[in-house]
Amino acid sequence: MKLYVLIGLFQLFMYYIFPLFAGPTDAMGMVFLIIVATFISGVVIGSSKFKYKFYYPLFASITFIPSIFIYYNESALVHSVWYLVISLVGVVIGSIINFIISKFSKKSC
Repeated sequence: MKLYVLIGLFQLFMYYIFPLFAGPTDAMGMVFLIIVATFISGVVIGSSKFKYKFYYPLFASITFIPSIFIYYNESALVHSVWYLVISLVGVVIGSIINFIISKFSKKSC
């Protein structure tokens, strides 16, 4: 459970604290880093045995929405959809990795 809290805090950091340090010309780089962080977090959560791991994409998408009105404008609302899709892809890939690892660990026993 601690892992999920840490990942949630990391995601909140990427949405709310990280943009404070980005300059006006760093917008695309910041969006790319947030997408990569969201994907990696999705893979980590997806590869775990957490029962509710498929709720993470909703968490990633919904927690981004208030930052739109703090740092960006309404045109950035499409990014919440990107974060939903990217984190869902990460969770699915992590789940596949977990399935493969558990399959091979059962064969070797």
